[in-house]
Parts: sequence; C-alpha cells; structure tokens
Amino acid sequence: MTMWLPEQLEGSQPRYLLLAESIGQAIAAGRLAEGERLPTHRDLADRLRVTVGTISRAYSEAERRGLIAGEVGRGTFVRRRSARYAIRPGGEPGLVDLSANHPPLLDQPGLGESLEHAFLDLVKREELAAVLDYPADGGNPRDREAGARWIARTGLERAADDVLVASGSQHGITTVLATLLAPGDLLVTEELAYPGLKAVAGLLHLKTLGLPMDGAGLRADAFEDACRTGEVRALYVVPTIHNPTGAVMPEARRRDIALIARAHDVVIVEDDIHALLPEERPKPLAVHAPERTYYLMSTSKTLMPGLRVSYLAAPSGMFARLAASLRATAWAAPPLMAALASAWIEDGTAEALLLKRRRAAASRQARARERLVGVRYDAHPASYYGWVHLPEPWRSDTFAAEVRSRGLAVTPAESFLVGRGAVPHAVRVCLGAARSDAELERGLDALVGALTGGREGAGAVV
Repeated sequence: MTMWLPEQLEGSQPRYLLLAESIGQAIAAGRLAEGERLPTHRDLADRLRVTVGTISRAYSEAERRGLIAGEVGRGTFVRRRSARYAIRPGGEPGLVDLSANHPPLLDQPGLGESLEHAFLDLVKREELAAVLDYPADGGNPRDREAGARWIARTGLERAADDVLVASGSQHGITTVLATLLAPGDLLVTEELAYPGLKAVAGLLHLKTLGLPMDGAGLRADAFEDACRTGEVRALYVVPTIHNPTGAVMPEARRRDIALIARAHDVVIVEDDIHALLPEERPKPLAVHAPERTYYLMSTSKTLMPGLRVSYLAAPSGMFARLAASLRATAWAAPPLMAALASAWIEDGTAEALLLKRRRAAASRQARARERLVGVRYDAHPASYYGWVHLPEPWRSDTFAAEVRSRGLAVTPAESFLVGRGAVPHAVRVCLGAARSDAELERGLDALVGALTGGREGAGAVV
C-alpha cells in the first residue's frame, strides 16, 4: 500500500472533490503508479484529519472519473491505463507506420474525465432528444454556433447562419466541390496536394492542374498565369502547414491570391485544418475574399480524430445549396459527436486539448531535427509531419521501399503530385503517427540508417 498523501487540499470546492482532483494530478505526474494500492479509507482519514465519509466520497468521485477502482476484500487501486483509455491499434507487426497524418496520442487521465462529463451534461440537457435524432439542415444551431466560435479563433468572423457542420473535412471538401463544379471543370491547386483532394476530384470527374510552389506555398504569379486562360473555375489551397511540405503562406501572398481570384471570378476552397496548431499565424484567405471563399476547419487534427466533425464557413447566401449537398452525400455529421465537440469548445476542453497537441507536436519535431542533422528537412514546429529531401542517388519511390525493408513506412512524393510533372526527391514522415516516443525513435533510427548507410541499393535495377 502506498504512503502517498495529497500535497494540499486548499480551494473553494468541497474537500472530497479536492481530494479526487489531487488523485488525478498524482497519477498524471507519476506519483501514483498503475496498479498501486491507495490507503484505506480509515487510514487516509486519520492522516488528513477528515471524516471517513469524506474519503469515501472522494474515492467514489475518483472511481467515477475512471481513475481508480475498488476491489472487494482487497482495497482501492489506481486503474491500469489499458482499462482507462483505448490505444490506437497497431498495424503490420514490426512496422513503424509514419505514413498517416495523425495527431500524437494524448495519454492523460483528464481526457476520460472530460469525455464523461461532456456526455453526462448532454444527458442532463433538455436538448438530449435533438442529439439522438436527425439534425437540422446544415447542423443543429448550437453546433453551428460552436463552429463559428472555433473558426473565429483564426481571425475569421462568420455568423453561425453561414456555418455548416460536416462529417470531417473530406466530407466538407466533397460537399463544396460537388455544389460548385460540374464534370470537366478545371480545379487548380498546389503542385503537391493532399491525396484526398485528388480522390474527390476523380470521383466528381473534375480536371485538375497543379501549380508551382516555393518555400511559402502556392506562387501567386503561377495562379494568375493559370487564371488568364479563362478556364479556371476554382482554387483548392492549404495555406497553413501545407500538406506535405509544411509551408505557411505569408499574409501578403494570401492577399494577392484573393485579389487574383476576385479579378478572374474564381472561387476559393481554403482547407485550414491545421490553422490553430501554430500559436501565431496569418489570417485566412477568407478574410481577404469572403464573398468567394469556402473555409474548412476540422476537429480531427486539433481535438480528436474520431470526432469526425468539421465546420464549413460559406459566403452569404450559399447555406441552402450546401446543406442540400450535405444531405445528398453523408446526410449530416453524427449529431452526438457534433454535440460533444460543441461542449468541449464551450467549456474550454477544446482549448486545453489544442495546447497539448501543440506541445506534443513541438516535442516530436525537436527530436526529429536533432536526429536529422545534415538532412534538408522542412517542417513547421507545430506540425505533425515533415518533408524530408533525399540526397543523391535516392528517388522518392525507391527510398520508401528501402525504409520499409527496415521496418518503416513513409509516404513518397508521388502520392501528392497533381498531374504528370517531375516528382520531387522527397518523402513525408508523419511524426504524430508514432504510438509512443519509443516507436518514434525506432522510426527515426530506420530513417537515418537509410539516409546515411543504404544508398548502395538505390539505383539497383532487376
């Protein structure tokens, strides 16, 4: 049995709640280990000079939060992590898969507590029936309001009446393009683009054209040259932490692109799912061309991937058309998940999760830069991934095959290329996809090993 004692029980809350919170803090800090037995009710009451009833209520509250568990005849124990949290399942045995853009896992006791409290609050609310029924067109009013609040953190102010709730950013992209474009229309984007965009364009039979980029993202002059042909109907762009290069477009270029789009009557689809990861960022393109920009944000990258909730801020007057397209595709985002996201945005949990995501991303990026000394590596400090430029004689596809033989999966540049242009000699490495720091280290070992010692097979032909 542990000799643990809470450091202090001071505050305005009842003492049993302070004690329950102290237990959670001790678990998070490692002062109470998994499986460790807590003092008996009588022993802890004597040491703290409180009643046994206070200890009983505190233990009951901590058990309700998923922190501890009582076993008849044995005592009270810190619950094992596997019993409190679902860990992302592994894929191929022995493979470190850093190919998917996944936020780092958050492993902390307060997460389960926040989830439980949010659901309990929903049960108590009078609108419980609404989250268990089909939602209103475009999303329930409370969820659209929460979406407008979340979007406003980027500097883009939109009324809730112009915000729709979709089932993830992929659903949002599909909805916008299906609403605005017809088969055969030309959609332009960066020469390296999110593979999901290419999939949607193919599904809708759109023509696509990748435009030249530099270290700051899409080049404004390349966009203007394309627009002068008169064929461009829409631009899809990722201006903040571009996928896969990590570029952040500066304010002046965003303004230039918005002006070009306005001059040539081109609509803009701004995919800003990573917008809140940097502490400081330029304002969205939508600020400079609100009448033609369809702005997308998602909770998957900043909060939890499983929420599958995204927000679409549309130009005034477009709500009804977009709501019809939402219904025609996935009907709507799951109301219960949307309500959970709204609750977290309202009570501050979303902000706390965002800060933890930033810290986790920064920690992994710092580790990667330590290991990749001498390698050209492009990544934003708050990004979940990095763009590794390959030395000669490596090509993207052969390098990806080489590191896979070493137990590491990365994404070759071919996956992002729009059109038939020259393939960059680079790969994307998703640091956030590692399920632990130890797994990340194994992946970086394989990556560095191939970069420094595996070149002899790069040009082999059979």
